[in-house]
Amino acid sequence: MSSSTAPSATSSPATDAPDEPQTEGSKLRTFLGILKKFIGVSDLASVRFSLPSQLLEPTPNLEYWTYLDAPNAFIAIGTSEEPLDRMLEVIRFWLTKDLKYAKGKPCKPYNSCLGEFFRSEDPKNVGFANRWLFAQCNWETEDNAPRIETAELNGCVSGSEKGSLRSLKVPPKSDKNESTVSLSVPKHGASTPDKKPIRISYLTEQTSHHPPVSAFHITCPEKGLTARGFDQISAKFTGTSVKVLPGEHNMGIFITLDKHGGETYQLTHPAAHLGGLLRGALSVSVSEMAYITCPETKLKCILHYVEEGWLGRTTNKIDGVVFRYDPENDTKTRVQDVPDEDILIRLSGPWREKVVFSLGPKPMKSVSPEHQYTIIDIAPLHVASKILPPEDQQLPNESLTLWGGVTKAIHAKQFSKATDLKVELEEKQREKAREREKNKETWQPVFFEHVVGNGGKPDLTDKGKQVLERAQQGDWSMEGIL
Repeated sequence: MSSSTAPSATSSPATDAPDEPQTEGSKLRTFLGILKKFIGVSDLASVRFSLPSQLLEPTPNLEYWTYLDAPNAFIAIGTSEEPLDRMLEVIRFWLTKDLKYAKGKPCKPYNSCLGEFFRSEDPKNVGFANRWLFAQCNWETEDNAPRIETAELNGCVSGSEKGSLRSLKVPPKSDKNESTVSLSVPKHGASTPDKKPIRISYLTEQTSHHPPVSAFHITCPEKGLTARGFDQISAKFTGTSVKVLPGEHNMGIFITLDKHGGETYQLTHPAAHLGGLLRGALSVSVSEMAYITCPETKLKCILHYVEEGWLGRTTNKIDGVVFRYDPENDTKTRVQDVPDEDILIRLSGPWREKVVFSLGPKPMKSVSPEHQYTIIDIAPLHVASKILPPEDQQLPNESLTLWGGVTKAIHAKQFSKATDLKVELEEKQREKAREREKNKETWQPVFFEHVVGNGGKPDLTDKGKQVLERAQQGDWSMEGIL
C-alpha cells in the first residue's frame, strides 16, 4: 500500500481565488445551525461530523492543546522545601495553564486522527491511518518566578530575612483595597541576568480515535519535574451554550516532583462553557469544581469556579481553600464542607484577571488588603511560543505538513478548498478505521504503553523516553527510534 501524504495546494478542484468574505455574525449563525442538529445528543465529542473550514482555527489539535502557556510557572513547582508552599506553586501553575482563553478568543482546532504526524517518519510505508499521530515540542523559559514562603508572609522569620518580602512589594496604587505583595510569575521572555534558560520537553500522541483520547508527557529534568495524563473531552449543546467536561478517561494532570521523593499532585478539570452563541459574541466561562490533591503531603485544594453572579452576569470568579485531608477518606468536595480548623489557605478572585490568597481560615472579605497576597496576575502575561522542529526537517506526514494545505487555504480565505482538503483527510482516516475493524486489528500507541487506563497516568515506552531525551538535547532526529 502506498504512502499517503497531505494533498498539495493544487490537488483540489476548488479555485485558488479567495472566497467571498464571511462576517463573524454569519459564521456564528452557521455554527449555531450545525449545533441545533445535535440538541439532545449526550456527547458531541463522540459524534462524527465535520465543521466547515471557516469555523476552524488553522492549527492541528495536538499542537494547540498544551498546558504550558506560562512555562516559567511550571518550572517553579517544587522550589520550596515546605509542603504548603509547594501546593501554592502548583496552584499558581494551574491558574496559568489556560492563559490562551483568558487572553485570546475561543476557537476550534483541527480534529486529531490516527495517522497524522507532527514529528515522525514511516519506516514500514504502511499507509495513512496505520501510522500514528503525535506532537513534540520544547519550551525554553526563565527561572524567574517569585519564591513562595508562607512562613515569611506570616511574620514567622527574623527581620533580616524579610528583605526578600519587601522586594515583592508592588508599586503603590490608588486603590487601597488591593494586595500589596505579588507572587505572580513575570511574563514569558522577561530577562533573568546570569541565568540560562531552562528547557521543557513535551510529547503527546493520539492513543484512541473513538473515543478521541490523547496521552501526554512533559519533562524538565533540570528541575526534576514531570507531568502526564490523558486528554479527552465530553461536550453537550444545551440550546444556548456548549458545555464541555473531561471525558471518562481524563483523570486530570499528574505532576511528579522527583526532588521531593516522587511527591505527586493530581489536578482535575472543571466544566467549561462556550457561550454567547445567541448574542453573536463567543466567550468561555468555567463552572463547578477543580481539585488538586497530594496524598504524600495530605494537602488538598478545592477551587470553586463561580460561573454567574447577581442577575446572571458572568463573574469568572474563583473561591478556594487549601486544607489538610485524609487520602484514605477523601470526602470533602465543596468549599463549605471543609471545617475551619483544617483550612490553611483561602483563595479568591477572577481567574481571567487576578487571584489572591490569605493565610488561615478567616473569610477573605474579613482579611485586610495587606494580608491578601497575589498568586497570579494575568494582565501582563502572554502565551509562550513553542520551539518546533525546523521546517526543513519536518517530514511529509507531520502534523504541520499534513494539514499544511488546509492551513494555507484558510489563511488565503479559500474556505471551499480548505473544506474539501479537510474532508478528504478525514475520510481517509475513516476508511483505515473501517479496515482495522474488518481485520480485527488493535491499535497500539508507539510512544505510550497505554491507550487509556492506568489510573489516568500513561507510561512512556522506550521509544517515547528516547524521543524526550533527544528533545532535551535539542535533537529532533528520529533515526534509530522509528
